[in-house]
Amino acid sequence: MKSLLDVSEIEALFTRSGGEYAFARWGRAISPVVFGVNDETLKVVKGAIEAVCLVSNHHMAETDPELGSNAMFFFFSDWVELLEVPKLDELVPDLAGLVARVTAADANQYRVFRFDEEGAIKACFTFIRMDTHLSDVPAETLALSQAVQMMVLWSDTAFLGASPLAVMEGGGVIVKPEISGLLAACYDAVMPIAANDPSHALRLAARMPKKQ
Repeated sequence: MKSLLDVSEIEALFTRSGGEYAFARWGRAISPVVFGVNDETLKVVKGAIEAVCLVSNHHMAETDPELGSNAMFFFFSDWVELLEVPKLDELVPDLAGLVARVTAADANQYRVFRFDEEGAIKACFTFIRMDTHLSDVPAETLALSQAVQMMVLWSDTAFLGASPLAVMEGGGVIVKPEISGLLAACYDAVMPIAANDPSHALRLAARMPKKQ
């Protein structure tokens, strides 16, 4: 039986547009905090993170001993609002430059990762500008997509042509089996927390579920 994803497909998901292979996963429990949403949406976002942690065999915690919260989600209507968030410029290098770049690109989302000494993800800042397109996306779909995208360091071109989610018959959404299988492989205890060699994709492929 064939794997849900072959080696070339896996390698592409972690090969950046510049050609370099770059992978990292979380090296600690994820402690999320969400800004700019109501209590109902907050539950949806945290539920999505819990669901993705479950398929990845990773875990969450109330607080991170070093950072307090290490997975921060910001929902807003205009990028310039980030410049008004107290002390955010201390957490995100060159925040003003980032805001200028994403504004010029008319981007509606952006993620900033921080890494520990071993190369593992230790923090992720997810910025979501609720433009016309994202405002039409159901909260469950948006939250699950964002949770998938912060679980590992994907390529900057991953998911540009296809969503990591699938729509069920009843109208709900789930993480596609090939993506949930890949996340589980990424978090296999014997796999490295960070990798820059494409041979890493071979090891992931060997741990992928097979097609039925």
